[in-house]
This record gives sequence, structure tokens and C-alpha cells, in this order.
Amino acid sequence: MSQFRLARLSLLLAAIGLNVLPALSHAQDAKPAAAAAGAPAAAPADTVRPEVFKLLDPTAVKASMDAKNYADVQSRIDQAAAIPALTPYETFVLNRLRVALASTTNNAPMAMTALEAVIESGKLDKKAQGDFIQALANYHYNAKDYPNAIKWFTRYQTETGDVATMRPYIIRAYYFSNDFARAKQELMADLTAKQQAGKTPTIEELQLLANTGSKSKDPATYLVAMENLVRYYPSDDYWSDLLGRLQGKAGYSDRFALDVLRLQFKAVDTMPPQDYSDMAEIALQNAFPTEAKKVLDAGFAKGVLGTGANAAKHKKLRDQAAKAAADDAKNIASGEASAMKSKDGTGLINLGYAFVTMDQFDKGIDLIQKGIAKGGLKRPEDAKLRLGYSYAMAGKKDEAIKVLETVKGGDGVGDLARYWIMWLNRPATAAAAPAAAAK
Repeated sequence: MSQFRLARLSLLLAAIGLNVLPALSHAQDAKPAAAAAGAPAAAPADTVRPEVFKLLDPTAVKASMDAKNYADVQSRIDQAAAIPALTPYETFVLNRLRVALASTTNNAPMAMTALEAVIESGKLDKKAQGDFIQALANYHYNAKDYPNAIKWFTRYQTETGDVATMRPYIIRAYYFSNDFARAKQELMADLTAKQQAGKTPTIEELQLLANTGSKSKDPATYLVAMENLVRYYPSDDYWSDLLGRLQGKAGYSDRFALDVLRLQFKAVDTMPPQDYSDMAEIALQNAFPTEAKKVLDAGFAKGVLGTGANAAKHKKLRDQAAKAAADDAKNIASGEASAMKSKDGTGLINLGYAFVTMDQFDKGIDLIQKGIAKGGLKRPEDAKLRLGYSYAMAGKKDEAIKVLETVKGGDGVGDLARYWIMWLNRPATAAAAPAAAAK
């Protein structure tokens, strides 16, 4: 719970506590007025007797509070509490003053005891009742007494009808009391409701869901949280974490190592040095030297390659990629005729993607489409994934999403298609970052 919220409420309670005594003077004046009329005195229901008033005189109490003479205020409270046969209202007044003193002096135990007594007195109006219940819940929350925090936050919801304000703190109380199952249940319910209503979940909710999955060793819940953090609040850290988790997911196929790195290269501003060199090496092995050269050039431009102990290795790999890319550019056109004669479309798909890496997007996409249409593919879903992100690289968002939405498979291909769609639909502020990085 926010310390600002608690401090603000404490000041409010202190002010209320010092202003609960306006009727005291009436009680003091009641006896002379009644005597003058020749009738026995009858104190009004919500007043205090003169001997109590003498100790709790608002002017004197306020003067002591303003002078920070808290010992005097405490002494007045103790003396008044010792008076025999205190009425319910006198007890109520004392507890209100205890709340004011405790909130000013940071005496949490006294504040909690007094707050509960005031709440249960039945003498507060509805607005004040809600404020006092919220204050008591705050104290329990800050004291890490989460079961009681949940109890009083829930009572606040019941008595005020305001379900939304305290709900985040109730869920956090479940989390901090290690009731991860209940925290997950509530967080997932809120996430589903917001998405169905077209609303954006807060980053705090999604981070808490991720922490819940991590603490309870529930990788599926953690992955849900990371996917939504990437969807709504993309960052290099979230993307790298998500893609790393994907590769550890049950059933994931290692054949997507390069596909994962391709998405990471587009989604993050700067990759770790090893990812640049790994992506380049795998691209060279798969006969995509232009892609390898682009990746290495980006790593050098970012200043993460070409320095340190591996500087010579990085330079050698870059030279190798540059030479292979130059050779490929000279010879690529001659490969189309043989690819067209092939029994299946694999050659056309690979050739088409090679053209995509050279920024000849229309030519490349056309060849990939011809390869898919030719058929005979061992893994047709992989081919559709490549077509989809080729459209994405060409800046053709609608066409990319249309293709990627058809990709199915539980070995990583379906997840990668969804993640490309998430990247394509990223928030506008995040969408500007890859362009600035010239990827």
C-alpha cells in the first residue's frame, strides 16, 4: 500500500480526531441551564461530562498537539480513561483522540486498536466509516499482517460498495501471504475481464502475475504474464525473457533457433554479443549470407561486436559473411530455374527468403508463395511462418498478420507466429524503436 496514501489518511484522521469535541461545551453548559429552569439536568446523548471535558478540552489538546507535546495528550487520554462509568460516546471520543495521537506519533498498535473500536462503535457516518476501515486495513497491510489486511479491505468493499479501489491490495496481500493459487486466480480473472472489455491491464498487474508464476514454479502462468507484458509494455528485457522461455517450453523444436533470433533482432534494440554472432553463424550455415552480414553490421554499429577478447573473431566472421554475401548477390538469379524444376517447393522458399534478406521483398515473397503452392513440403507450417515474417520485414503488416494467423503447431511454430503478430501490433511508442535502430 502506498505510503503516500497512508500518510495522507493519517493527517485526515488526526484532523478528525481533534475535531470530534464540538458538543463538549454543550454538555458542560447543560447543568446550569437546566437548573435555571428548575429541572434536573439531562445530558444529551452524544456529549461528555464536565470532568471528561476538562481533560479533553479541544483547545488545550490542539495546543499540545501543535507544540508536539504528545506526552501531555497521552496523559489527558489516560486520565479520562480512568474516570469510572464512561459512556459509549465518551469512549468513542477517547478512541478518536487515540487515533489522532497514534497517527501523528506513528504508534501503529494504538492506532489499530483505537481504529477498530471506533469502527465498531456504530457512531460514524458512512463516509467516515469507510475512511476508518481503509486506514485500519492500511495499518495491517504495512505491518505485513495480510490475513487481517484482507479482512478489512474486504469489509471496506462490502460497506462502501467500492470494489475496485482496494482490489489490487487484496490481491497483493494474497501474494505476500504466499497464497499464490488465490493470487493467480484473481489476477487471471482481472486480466480476462479487461481484455474482454478492450481495456489494457496495468504493468503492475502483469508483473505481479509473472512473479506469482515464478514463485509458485508455474511456467505456464509466467509465460502468460510475459506474453502480455510484451504485448502491452514491450521492452528489450521482456522480449528477451519471452523468447528465452519459448526455447525452454516443452515440445519446442531446436530447428527454430534462427527463427527465434530473427524475431529478437527485430524486436529488441540491442542483443547480447553472443546472439549477434550466433545468428550470423546459423544464417551462414543455412545459406543466407546477406542476412548474416546485416546482423554483424548491426552488432558492430551498436558497439557490441568488434571489441574485447572476441574482437578478432567477430572481424573474421564479418569478413566471411561479407564475401559470401557478395558472391550470393552475383549468383542468386541463376538459382531460380533449378528451384522451379525441383520436385517440391523447398528450394523456391529458401531462394525467396534469400531475396527478402537482400530487401527485394516483392521478388522474394512471390517465390516463397510459389514454393508453398508447389507443395511437397515436409513442414508446410514452417513455410507459412517464413512467408508471414517476410511480409512483416517488407512492412506489409496486414498481409503478414493474415498469413501468420493461419500458422498452427505446438512445437514452437505457432508460438512464433503469435509473437510476430504481437510485434506487428506493438504500441505506437514501441513501434518507433526498430525503425530508429535501422533494422
